[in-house]
Formats: sequence, structure tokens, C-alpha cells
Amino acid sequence: MKKVGRTQHIFLFLLVGMMTSFISDAPLKRVVIKANFDQFAIDNIGNIYTLLDEEIVKYLPNGRLFARYSNLKLGKISGVDATNPLKVLLYYKDFQQLVFLDNQLSVNSNEVSLENLGYEQTELVCAGANNSFWIYDRKNNELLRFNENSKIVSSTGNLKQILKAELDPNFMREYNGFLYLNCPEQGIYVFDFYGAFSKLIPLKGLRGFRVDEEIVYFRRDSSLCSYNFKFMEEACKPLPDHQLLKGVNYFKEALYLAYKDSLVAITP
Repeated sequence: MKKVGRTQHIFLFLLVGMMTSFISDAPLKRVVIKANFDQFAIDNIGNIYTLLDEEIVKYLPNGRLFARYSNLKLGKISGVDATNPLKVLLYYKDFQQLVFLDNQLSVNSNEVSLENLGYEQTELVCAGANNSFWIYDRKNNELLRFNENSKIVSSTGNLKQILKAELDPNFMREYNGFLYLNCPEQGIYVFDFYGAFSKLIPLKGLRGFRVDEEIVYFRRDSSLCSYNFKFMEEACKPLPDHQLLKGVNYFKEALYLAYKDSLVAITP
């Protein structure tokens, strides 16, 4: 990695390096949450959310259990976007339904039926700025952004025709006015707030990622990696106990490690 002074890019090395070393100037802080879960998410102030079947559980940054929510009528939660802690988005793919929760994990708006909006083949969903949300419609190979009243405000058109590629996306997130669409065969496609194609980040084979400033954080096999797409630099460090890990996240100088029956948050 070039010595260019990009703090977050370098911090990944310091944190993971400290974890894999027996010697450190200062002990790392560890928060351990004992829980069974299929997925987990981190909001932008460090709250932790775990998902198992139809239930989502919220923990405070110190690991204290704060709230639970489940909706037996809609069944299993397919995905969560907790970027905004005041409006957590839950996606129920089997029913093509969206539910929005407040910071107490109480429903704070009406459910959104994507099928009633005319999109019964929605593959992916994520939250957007100003209480908007994005969907990826597989039928038309299209990204659409809806406002808080479920009215379309942006769309890309048919991406298969625009990008001249066969797309099979598996993950997407909005960050700082841009939508990042992960397609394992091609990389991460980036679109602006209005749905116009911006660039392709050449990271293939990813299952998920986190964007912070100009850096993408992701797991690759047994390592945690960062890719600075402004300077096109990649850096990786081995993860501890990687054979036991079922998930990893890195955000704002904290590393989150998911195991079979626990979640560990590590900060300096």
C-alpha cells in the first residue's frame, strides 16, 4: 500500500494487525453479544441489529439488548438496511413488503406493498436519503428510487441494455448520494441520485460490502480488505479465526466479527 495518509485505509491494517499480535500498546475494547442470528447490520451510530427468521433485535453499542420486533403475519425477514437508525428498513421478499421501524423498533409508517406498486419481482431493496428507498426490479432489469410517499423519483431504465451486460446483483446500498449495486460477475456498479450510471468498481465475487468515504470494505476469503476507488488501491489483512467466521463488517474504526452463536465488536 502506498504511503498516502488515507486514515481509514491505514486503520484497517492497524486494527487487524493488533488483533493478530500478542503485543499492543493499549488493549482493544471488546463487546461480545451472545445470540443466534442469520444476518447482522450496523447503523451509522454504532447500534447493532441481529436477524433470525421473523425477528430483529437491536443492541446498543455497549452490547446491551435494547428492543425486539417481529411480524408473524409477514414471516421471515429477508433483509435489513439499518443505515438510518431513525428509519430501519425491513424487507420481506416472500410477500414483497417493506416495513419501516423507528429507533425504538416500533413501526413508524405504513407498510409498503411493492406488488401493489406494480413490482412483484423485486430482487433487492435498500434505504435512500430523505426517507426514500431503492428497489432492483428483476423483471425490467431496472433500479428505481421512491420517495417517502412511494412515488418514483428516479430510475435507470433497463440496465441490461444500458450496460451491455447480464446482471445478477446480490446486494446494494446507497451512500453519500450514490447507489452501489453489487454484481459478482462484473463488480460494483455506481449510480448517482438520479439513476445515471457513474462508474464500475472492479471488485468481483463479493457477497456484500460497506462504503465509507472513497473506500469499500469487504471480506475476501480469509482476509478483510479495503479498496480505495479514488486511487485504485487495495489492501488486505488476515482475519483471526477466519474458519469460524460467518460474517464480518468494518465501520468507523470498529471491526464486527460474527460467529455461530455470538457477535464480537472490537474497537481501539
